[in-house]
Amino acid sequence: MLRELLRLPWQDTRTHGRGVAAVVLALGLLGTPSRADAQLFHAEGLASRTADTWKQVDPVEVDLQVAPKALRRAPWWAPVASGVLPGAGQFALGQQRGVAYLVAEGFFVLQSIAAQRDGDRERERYRSLALDVARKPFSSARPVGAWAYYESMEERLESGVFDRIPGGAIDPETDPSTYNGSRWLLARETFWVNPSVNPGTSSPEYARALAKYSREAVTDEYRWSWRDAQLQWDVYKQTIRSANRSYLRSVNLAGVVGANHLASLVDAYISVRIRRFGGAGIAGVRVDGISTDVMPIGDPAEGKRLLRARVRLVTR
Repeated sequence: MLRELLRLPWQDTRTHGRGVAAVVLALGLLGTPSRADAQLFHAEGLASRTADTWKQVDPVEVDLQVAPKALRRAPWWAPVASGVLPGAGQFALGQQRGVAYLVAEGFFVLQSIAAQRDGDRERERYRSLALDVARKPFSSARPVGAWAYYESMEERLESGVFDRIPGGAIDPETDPSTYNGSRWLLARETFWVNPSVNPGTSSPEYARALAKYSREAVTDEYRWSWRDAQLQWDVYKQTIRSANRSYLRSVNLAGVVGANHLASLVDAYISVRIRRFGGAGIAGVRVDGISTDVMPIGDPAEGKRLLRARVRLVTR
């Protein structure tokens, strides 16, 4: 009788509500099941895709049957497993969507690693350009600098000297167009009353400005100049920006990986909670799980799809 009540043709989205109402009515007729086992509601029909709606071209067929108790397993550790490896908790719960979490994990992890490698390769390239072109005339030591140092090389044509007059006290670079000269100007503006008037080398203001300059200015082993190497400087700028984009992409993808872990964990937690404590219910039963899928069938040109929906109900 239930099967006959629920064999309803769905012709368009306007009658979809009547089909759902019939399903709800049929479930109400069930009353309180006499068994404590899960009841499985299975509906599948043939649907075709149009420009803006789904149309049901075959009747909906609904089966009500006893589901194995194994389908209701809900290990408490499933969310933890999903947090460690996305999809693991879904597999423990017997849910096929765990495959999607696992595939997404592998894809985004590989993409993040590839972006990191691209950034490392481009970093080595701009460092080599700096060593072989901009820094080559000034020092044979040429140690590797911090990130801020290479960023400064992108912005300034020359670093300038660290000490204009070797020997004795430090005589800062005075050309503000150079990196060191801009550091000395900033130090004067910070500590001197008037940055154009020297308060005296023995004054506290001069000492504080000189200390700031000494911390921020580049020393002779890091000195650089892109003068007469404009083409190489342009390549350097492009390379360092490309490295920045690669590293940023790697970080963003790592964030997506983390979000995938969280989504799988929350999904598993909700599934475990529903199975252990139940969800909303009517007529003495409660929803234990819902799954849907759409598969293409027949000639692809006809646009036909097989729409399947499964609702698992258990007694309260």
